[in-house]
Amino acid sequence: MQTYELIVKKRDGKTLTPEEIEFIIDGYVGETIPDYQVAALAMAIYFQGMSKEETVALTRALVKSGETIDLSDIEGIKVDKHSTGGVGDKVTLVLIPLLAALGFRVAKMSGRGLGHTGGTVDKLEGIPGFRIDLTNQEFREQVNSLGAAIIGQTANLAPGDKKLYGLRDVTGTVDSIPLIASSIMSKKIAGGASNIVLDVKFGKGAFMQDLEQARHLAQTMVEIARGMGRKARAVLSCMEQPLGRAVGNNIEVMEAQASLEGQGPADLKEVVMALAVAAYQMEKPEMDIDSIQEKIETCWQKGQARDKFLQLVMAQGGNLSEKLPLAPEFILEAQQEGYVQGLDARSIGRASMVLGAGRRVKEEKINHEVGILLHKKIGDWVDKGEALAAVYASDQGQFKKVKAELGRAWSIQKERKDPPSLIDNIIG
Repeated sequence: MQTYELIVKKRDGKTLTPEEIEFIIDGYVGETIPDYQVAALAMAIYFQGMSKEETVALTRALVKSGETIDLSDIEGIKVDKHSTGGVGDKVTLVLIPLLAALGFRVAKMSGRGLGHTGGTVDKLEGIPGFRIDLTNQEFREQVNSLGAAIIGQTANLAPGDKKLYGLRDVTGTVDSIPLIASSIMSKKIAGGASNIVLDVKFGKGAFMQDLEQARHLAQTMVEIARGMGRKARAVLSCMEQPLGRAVGNNIEVMEAQASLEGQGPADLKEVVMALAVAAYQMEKPEMDIDSIQEKIETCWQKGQARDKFLQLVMAQGGNLSEKLPLAPEFILEAQQEGYVQGLDARSIGRASMVLGAGRRVKEEKINHEVGILLHKKIGDWVDKGEALAAVYASDQGQFKKVKAELGRAWSIQKERKDPPSLIDNIIG
């Protein structure tokens, strides 16, 4: 088998066999196939795409490139969750304890944030003492006993994907549905869960800004799961404006806690509910949605999800006995009166990154105490001089750095516009 011939085959729009795809990934990980040949193949895939069978085969090869976690000895329904990323996306912090309180076994591996979107691991590391580096055994034992664990992704899990992503990042081949889908699903499948619920976001603040592209990605990931003997459902959720009102790290943990207490923003609860229903329907397709929603709502209102979150934090060494610290507060004032017609999630995300809540490169350290609390969102009336947001910045200079861009994030007009619908569709 010759790598050159496989590059030409894909360049000409032909279908690679599973054996040929595995040959490429094994050779790349084992360093017998050089970067430049895999880069050429990635570019051929970018332009020619991949069939469903090829995409499943690529995912399988990436999974086989490293360790996998065996959850077969854990009783109950094993669930994992993935989000394609957004601004103010603290869904994991609410959904995982909720699912655990409902009786699922949630084995969650989360990543760090990069760019204008935040990462769950970054948020959790703001909690004093919280460990995201559990061993495989500790991870499995906690899932079995408590019902949930959240850890960072290990280097030994799908190393072929890590290496391939690094190459795609510098060769202009990131935006390829088969490559994106196989990258995400290889890590989810290697994590051992039998059921996977996906939050695929679309809109200005999302990785996939185009709705049709987001639908294509969601469908592809669901098909990969089926092709590898797993169950999956994907919820398409809107990211035109930030989710909830908090954007940052400590401030998002605080909002997640408020939500678990029944005092959080309505849009955050709506997305969490949609994902929880999707997870439930995978195992109980015969149940009607009203009954499922009632069961979830009862669990939420009784504080069972809140209690599970606190147990999870304690089990992983975290301490929430004191309020998480925030940087000094500065107020962003409206320059005119009217209704908020638009709120650019990407601009808010970029501003939070400049404050230090996110990172431009993977090695950059983040500041857990900075962030943005939105006082006005789409559909809200605002008077001139009224607070659009509270900005938690290290000092006055940091606030001035983001003030202009933040001010442009709000579009204020005389006529009212309803907030965009949050949930577009559920696939699978």
